[in-house]
Amino acid sequence: MTTLTAIKKLNIQQIRNDFPILQTEMRGKPLVFLDSAASSQKPKGVIDAISQYYESQHANVHRGVYELSQEATDAFELGRERVRAFINSEFTDEVIFTRGCTESINLVASCFGKKFLNKGDEVIISAMEHHSNIVPWQMICEEKGAILKVIPVNEKGEIIFEEYEKLLSDRTKIVSIVHISNSLGTINPIKAVIELAHERGVPVLVDGAQATLHTKIDVQELDVDFYTFSGHKVYGPTGIGVLYGKRKWLDAMPPYQGGGEMIKTVSFEKTTYNELPFKFEAGTPDISGAIGLGIALKYITDLGLDAIAEHEKELLEYGTKKLLEIDGLRIIGTSENKASVISFLIDGTHPYDIGTILDKMGIAVRTGHHCTQPLMDFYGIPGTVRASFAVYTSIEDIDKLVAGVERAARMLR
Repeated sequence: MTTLTAIKKLNIQQIRNDFPILQTEMRGKPLVFLDSAASSQKPKGVIDAISQYYESQHANVHRGVYELSQEATDAFELGRERVRAFINSEFTDEVIFTRGCTESINLVASCFGKKFLNKGDEVIISAMEHHSNIVPWQMICEEKGAILKVIPVNEKGEIIFEEYEKLLSDRTKIVSIVHISNSLGTINPIKAVIELAHERGVPVLVDGAQATLHTKIDVQELDVDFYTFSGHKVYGPTGIGVLYGKRKWLDAMPPYQGGGEMIKTVSFEKTTYNELPFKFEAGTPDISGAIGLGIALKYITDLGLDAIAEHEKELLEYGTKKLLEIDGLRIIGTSENKASVISFLIDGTHPYDIGTILDKMGIAVRTGHHCTQPLMDFYGIPGTVRASFAVYTSIEDIDKLVAGVERAARMLR
C-alpha cells in the first residue's frame, strides 16, 4: 500500500463527525482545537461506552458473585486486554491500570527506587523531560541519596547520544526517558537508548504519553522494561493510565499502595500481596475509564496507526511550511524525526498574548513552558505557543491557525 493510498483511506470529515465537541463553537466561532498534546478529544464511541457502563453495567469488579458484577469485571478486563494487544505485551498481567502517566512514573520511581536504589547510585533522564519524569526521580534520589544525571540536548531539540553513552556507568540503576517530547515533538531514538542501557544490564522506563497518539507501540520489539501512557491523550477518558512492566521487575518491586484488591491475605501480624496485576491496583479502580480506554484504542486501531501517522505527517509538513512564511516566526524544536507538534515564537511578542488573541478567534492552542521548564531554560525563553495535531485535525484548521497567527502578530506589533 502506498503512502498516498493510506492517506486517502482516512476520511477526515467523517472522522471529525465522530467527535461531538468539534461540532461546537468557541467564542462564537467554529472550534479549531489544536491542543491535542495536552489532551485529545473523545470520539462518541468512547462517550457512549462510559454512559452505557453507568446506565446498565455498573457494579464493583472482581469480588462479586452476582451477574452484574461479573459483567462489569468482564468489561473492565476486556479494557486491559485491549491495552495488552495495543502495545503487544506478552502477558495481560503486565498491564497495570493507574490514574495516568504521571502516577505510572511515580509508581516506578517509588517502588523501583525503594527496592534497588542506594546511596551513590545514579538515575539517568534527559533534558527534554516533562516535569512528571523529573520530579518523581528527584524525590526518590533525595530520599535514597542517589544522583540524578541528565542527557543534554542540542539546539534542534535532540538528545546528544554520545553524551548519553558517557553517562552510563556501573552506578546507573535505571534510565527514564520520554518517547516523544510534548513541547518539541522530537521522537527520541528509544530502541537505541534501550539497547545501550541493556548492554550494561540497566532497565529503561519510557514515558509514552505523547507517543501512543501518533505511532505504533510494540513493547516486545522495543524490549522496554517499563512503558507508561495516559488514556486522555489517546482519545480515551481522563483519570485512567497504564503502566506496562516486565514481570521480572513488577514481581521484584514492593507494592505502591496498600488496601483492597492488592492483598491476598491480611492479619494484624502480616499481609501477603496479590498476584499481578492486582498487586499494584489498590482500591476500586476506574472501571469506566478502563472500558473507555479500551474503546479508544480499538477506535484508532480500526482507523490504522500507519494511516494516522501519514495524515499527521502531512499536517506537520504543511503547518511548518505555512507558519515559517510568517515574518519573525521561529520554531523551537526542529528535529528531523518529529511528531505533529509545532512550538513557536514570534519576535517582539509574548506567547501568552498570541494565545489569547487566537482564543478570541476560536482557535485553541497551548502557551507557556508546557511542564518542561528546564528545557525552556536551555533555550533561554519563557515558553512557546504550541499547536498540536491529532487524527481529527484538518488542513483547514492549519489555515485558520496561520491566518490567526498573522493577525495576532500584526496587532501586537
